[in-house]
Amino acid sequence: MEHNSTLSAEPLSDSTGQEYGKSSCAASSVQNHSETYLDGNAFAAKALAKAGIEYMFGVVGIPVTSFATCALKEGIRFIAFHNEQSAGYAAGAAAYLTGKPGVLLTVSGPGCVHGLAGLSNAMINTWPVILISGSSTQTDTGKGDFQELDQVEAVKPFSKYSGKARNIFEIPLVISKAITFAVHGRPGGTYVDLPTDVLHETISVTEGEKLLSDLQPYVPSWSKVETSVGQQLPNLEIDAAVSLLQEAERPLIVLGKGAAYARAEDPIRQLVQLTGIPFLPTPMGKGIIPDTHQRSAVAARSLALKESDVVLVVGARLNWLLHYGAHPNWSKDVKFILIDISSEEIALRKPAIGLVGDARRLVSQINKKIKDTPFSLGDKHPWVEKLQKKTEDNVKRMAASLNKDVVPFNFLTPMRIIRDAMADLGLPAPILVSEGANTMDVGRSVLQQIEPRTRLDAGTWGTMGVGLGYAIAAAVVSPERLVVAVEGDSGFGFSGLEVEVY
Repeated sequence: MEHNSTLSAEPLSDSTGQEYGKSSCAASSVQNHSETYLDGNAFAAKALAKAGIEYMFGVVGIPVTSFATCALKEGIRFIAFHNEQSAGYAAGAAAYLTGKPGVLLTVSGPGCVHGLAGLSNAMINTWPVILISGSSTQTDTGKGDFQELDQVEAVKPFSKYSGKARNIFEIPLVISKAITFAVHGRPGGTYVDLPTDVLHETISVTEGEKLLSDLQPYVPSWSKVETSVGQQLPNLEIDAAVSLLQEAERPLIVLGKGAAYARAEDPIRQLVQLTGIPFLPTPMGKGIIPDTHQRSAVAARSLALKESDVVLVVGARLNWLLHYGAHPNWSKDVKFILIDISSEEIALRKPAIGLVGDARRLVSQINKKIKDTPFSLGDKHPWVEKLQKKTEDNVKRMAASLNKDVVPFNFLTPMRIIRDAMADLGLPAPILVSEGANTMDVGRSVLQQIEPRTRLDAGTWGTMGVGLGYAIAAAVVSPERLVVAVEGDSGFGFSGLEVEVY
């Protein structure tokens, strides 16, 4: 069907500079008809905007450049990268920092394959990311079309949902499913396949509006106005968890990035204030409670793990980062209380008590129960004193090394300089991006986090090359904060060219 096209924004170009912006991002008149029509590019962009998508990262080219242009017209901010891997890492970081799905846009075939790095990294870190790729014309499947690949099947091992819009009418449904699966339960990656022929199909504005009417902007649960702490667990489960903490001689609270993603910092801080229980964050859980808090066991980590007898784990998995919750790093008799959004995770770890649900809501319920039957570990409690003494000893030993100016630099001298410069900035605290094995290890000990979601590193998968993507995403979604990327030379080498993107 022929119709007149008008562009509502400057057309984008692919990485070679070739322009592909000839799409009707605005409704266009059709000859001999009073009805107006949208093509698949404009319709898909409207669907994403209607669903509340704010950021898209990627590399444009055939067949998705017009789609990116249309997304810009709909108010979605598109950040063009040099490589799909870094763009995917950026989409994951944006999702973590905002709580809303991040979108990665790629071309077909190799572009989609490159995007799997970011999608799988988001899947392992449990961040909601949607990979959207163009694909070959459906009628040419099997003929050796340009960049042909069965992308729906290729993506399945790395995603919670993988769907193709086989015609323009299916676009809203596939996008809706991708968003729902990405954010439901344990967040993760999903995939939307947009064939070339579907992007060139047209739909009337009237019919398109009907199909889009069911799409609503995704709003994270923590940002909704609530009259209570939400869905209540049975009192017996909360009672059992509180009783176990009360009876413990050496209790510990472990905080993961899942708690940060859930915006659980307020009830968690209240829990520590109520009980006086020492806490230990995982690397990206740092800042949920400031590292400077007197109950922080960061500097006494090995002792805290080895001797704790009851451990409340909030939004963290007992994986390699926490030594699987097993001896010899943990006591043989330790009892775990796990709070996790995933019932499968609880079943896998077999804790003494498993609480399935949103971390913010569940910790709020625990606090309510503790207020009814209060208990608190004071400063003179033997367990608190033991951890405090170990912390003080380790801090003094580290300070002696930090205070030495070593030239040429070792790891400690530049870390001290960075630490002091960040501290001088005050609030809002900078977002720290860190990658490289030694860089991250030393940085966790020296660089302090005082606000949640201000540390991004290699994460659960230990992925190298994430740094520039993470830093760019943080700068885009948190423009009020300085972003500081502390990179090892090898880690920087994976994606250093992206430094010119933003």
